[in-house]
Amino acid sequence: MEIGGLIGFALNLDDGRVQIVAEGRRENCHRLLDWLRSDDTPGRVDGVTEIWDTPRGGYDGFAIR
Repeated sequence: MEIGGLIGFALNLDDGRVQIVAEGRRENCHRLLDWLRSDDTPGRVDGVTEIWDTPRGGYDGFAIR
């Protein structure tokens, strides 16, 4: 699935969790959250914690770190 218009990154953490920072239009961020909670993700998702904040910028596209 491709969700256009988002910038930021996804990072695998040492404890098995994945941190995702995404900036873009609110509806695209909601689409990303819906996708993460669906059965269509490329991995196993046991839970999603979301934190909304003021966009900080500084990202050039979306990267897998």
